[in-house]
Amino acid sequence: MTATDSALTGLAQGWCALSLLHGRIEAHIERALQAGHGLSVREYSLLDVLSRQHSGPGGHLRMHQVADSVVLSQSATTRLVSRLEDRGLLNRYICDTDRRGIYTDVSEAGLALLAAARPTNDAALREALAEAGRNPELAPLVEAVENTRTPPGPQLV
Repeated sequence: MTATDSALTGLAQGWCALSLLHGRIEAHIERALQAGHGLSVREYSLLDVLSRQHSGPGGHLRMHQVADSVVLSQSATTRLVSRLEDRGLLNRYICDTDRRGIYTDVSEAGLALLAAARPTNDAALREALAEAGRNPELAPLVEAVENTRTPPGPQLV
């Protein structure tokens, strides 16, 4: 094995640990959101991202920006938006300045559900991180997550 091989192996192990941490956190939050609010992690994330939009210039996100922020393809995001719209949690309407553009906003019912689900999401995240932090392989990643601070608002990738 060469030095490059061991570096790649270490990189692959790091990626596997990160993937494991993500999977455990997402599964824990998914169970909590489903049980408490009938929401999936993706549905919660979509409601959260869309709730941070505002009126005026630059206030609405295009569908590809929404898709990037919830880490889904545009077609999967469109299907997700449609499901939430069918449940009365979202509203779609034509852009006043560009008739080709369609905006999606969170309805009052969606905002209420999001507000009710946010403490569940936050508690489940804290629980999942605490549990993962007890695993020596995952503890450094948990510490990195806990020390990461991002500005408020939609986080576009």
